[in-house]
Amino acid sequence: MGFLKGLFGKKAPPPRQLSHPNQLQLGDMITLDDSFALPEQLRGQQLRVEAVNTYEFERRQSTEWVLKGHGNDTLFLSLDEDDETHLCFALKITRSQVEQIVDLDQFSDIFEEDVQASLTILPTVPESLSAWLGSQYHQINFAQFGYFHRQDYRGMTPPQDEGTNSGEPFELYQLLDDDERYGIEVEVYEGGDTDVMLTLYRPLSDIREYWPGK
Repeated sequence: MGFLKGLFGKKAPPPRQLSHPNQLQLGDMITLDDSFALPEQLRGQQLRVEAVNTYEFERRQSTEWVLKGHGNDTLFLSLDEDDETHLCFALKITRSQVEQIVDLDQFSDIFEEDVQASLTILPTVPESLSAWLGSQYHQINFAQFGYFHRQDYRGMTPPQDEGTNSGEPFELYQLLDDDERYGIEVEVYEGGDTDVMLTLYRPLSDIREYWPGK
């Protein structure tokens, strides 16, 4: 018996089974639905998990999966977990793109504490962004403080170093369209670095297939 054990070795562990986005790890892949309800950057795409990050807020943590496909765009996926769980896809845009989609005076209202910002999307939207945008947005979040970690801390508490958080501190500003299908998120970091993201809320069923990494 000992000879046979040595000959054949141990059984290989069974392959990972993926059925939900919260199981995704570095190197895994997903295939998305080819519905025309999705932007061209997502429609029918096969996307690979390039990194897993963590957003840490006072009472919650949120995982972000960085996705890359055959195109040039880097896409971001998180989960919106309320009464139902939805996929939240995000696309980072440049300052010049911000100027093409909204009036900058309206946009500056986002950072005014005593103003409930409202954004109307301009008719000059580039075609590549049109499927990422609603028509009218209202602000739902002002300067929510958090930390961004370039690490996967699912099920763990991010480490503290001599009382200092290991992440990058930032303030989050959020807007939603009237149907709560589209969002705009603005992250402002120390030193003034600012990221603007267009977000799209979609059903879990938009992920058609999961492919475990090697």
